[in-house]
Amino acid sequence: DWEAPLAWSHNRVEGKTEYTSLLYLPARAPFDLWDRETKQGIKLYVKRVFIMDDAEKLMPRYLRFVRGVIDSADLPLNVSREILQSNRVLDTIRQGSVKRILGMLEQMATNEPEKYAKFWGTFGQVLKEGVGEDFANREQIAGLLRFASTHTGNDTPSVSFKNAIDRLPEGQEEIYYIIADSYAAALASPHLEIFRKKGIEVLLLSDRIDEWLMSQLTEFSGKKLKSVTRAEVSLDDAAEESTPDAKEAQSALVERLKKVLTELVDDVRVSKRLVDSPACLVTTEEEMSLHLQRLLKEAGQAAPTVKPILEINPQHPLLQRAEAESDEARFEDIARVLLGQATLAEGGHLTEAADFVLRLNRLLV
Repeated sequence: DWEAPLAWSHNRVEGKTEYTSLLYLPARAPFDLWDRETKQGIKLYVKRVFIMDDAEKLMPRYLRFVRGVIDSADLPLNVSREILQSNRVLDTIRQGSVKRILGMLEQMATNEPEKYAKFWGTFGQVLKEGVGEDFANREQIAGLLRFASTHTGNDTPSVSFKNAIDRLPEGQEEIYYIIADSYAAALASPHLEIFRKKGIEVLLLSDRIDEWLMSQLTEFSGKKLKSVTRAEVSLDDAAEESTPDAKEAQSALVERLKKVLTELVDDVRVSKRLVDSPACLVTTEEEMSLHLQRLLKEAGQAAPTVKPILEINPQHPLLQRAEAESDEARFEDIARVLLGQATLAEGGHLTEAADFVLRLNRLLV
């Protein structure tokens, strides 16, 4: 790498374990960054004698982009890879080196945000792996994560969990987020409507690793991390109270929809999160998200088929039209089109696209 490093640290440690380290963060990503089995970039010396140039035991996989040299005074000169696998001296060096790198990143994020933004754009997705791999440093790593947000109005991942917590309304105990295939898809999701209306910030995640990341990270600094696509999300006073007559009509509509969609959805409910859209799909906390199901299937892996929950907005003209429809065949067309629209809005694919088009055309004429 011919470019100057983003940051570097030269350090000598004395005490029970003595070693000298020179570690740096390169400005460019190596060509094999995404190969988790690639050789590490740390060279190991013992008493200034070169031992090996890919000492994987010295740095965890999620910091595989780090380059540098470590010279130990406590390891034997005839050290082998087998010895390195269970060596307390090496464990101490590794722990100290990881702390130094994470501390260097924290300083950069605080004092040089533009430089950290460059680092995050290059190595951010790799650093996310550390949340699940390094339990001892999970909170510190989580503090280094950056995301796009409805607060900033652009797709730059510049918002930390701490930023989001600092802006939480009084009494709010959750940090809300959504995971989608892209920033644009996340921003346009109907799941955000009530949050946008109430001015509540939502983090917008769109990296392929984010589903795994958020399954490992459930809270930060005492605040729960909650997906807006989960059925359990409910904001206080999210929807206006309906009159008894309206509730009865809504209940009847829900039952009719359940009847015609029983093989396709797990349940039909009146939504408290929709403002402008007619319907959306959600899943429970215990079930795999619809987005993760798609990612697994696209990767050729087995994924359980989970029926989604269809949430409806009874105030939308399309639902009011469905409520007034007496022709059951036409009502089923409306119900199937509603489900298809909700599937597309969620980023899913229609398994019976021709049937969807046929039903839509019947409603248009």
